[in-house]
Amino acid sequence: MSFYDFAVPAYLQMLGSLSASLKKAADYAAAKKIEPATLLGTRLFPDMLPLTRQVQLACDYATKGAARLSGSEVPVTPDTETNFEELQQRIAKTIAYLQGFKPAQFDSAATREITFPSGPAKTTTLTGQQFLSNFSLPNFYFHVSIAHGILRMSGVAVGKHDFLGAN
Repeated sequence: MSFYDFAVPAYLQMLGSLSASLKKAADYAAAKKIEPATLLGTRLFPDMLPLTRQVQLACDYATKGAARLSGSEVPVTPDTETNFEELQQRIAKTIAYLQGFKPAQFDSAATREITFPSGPAKTTTLTGQQFLSNFSLPNFYFHVSIAHGILRMSGVAVGKHDFLGAN
């Protein structure tokens, strides 16, 4: 299985499910007369990041992961989204970016050395194999999962099928 086949379809599937779940959340907020900013600012626990930031980070891990694995320039996206529509636009841009990759761009991904920021004034270097399996995908799935958990905790009717994009 190629690195393209392992990474890009996974990113696309989960971003599609995240987009659909955010649509349900926007509809839920409107139906229940909940201020969207309240839902977007919800956290699972006070020391965790809010829903908006979870979505932004999921998009970042997908774009930066694909860029690094393919040896492409890593895009920089400012975190300026404040409503559901802007988050949907960010997801759509991320999906379009990922769809622009070709499998051949990932041919040497397994052995490519990838150096990335891992804290203030700190970098980490991993092989592509380590980067994808131990860093990029786990972080991506974490933020998508937390976003899903926030929506469910807030009363939005999302479940496992929504998470998997099977609805």
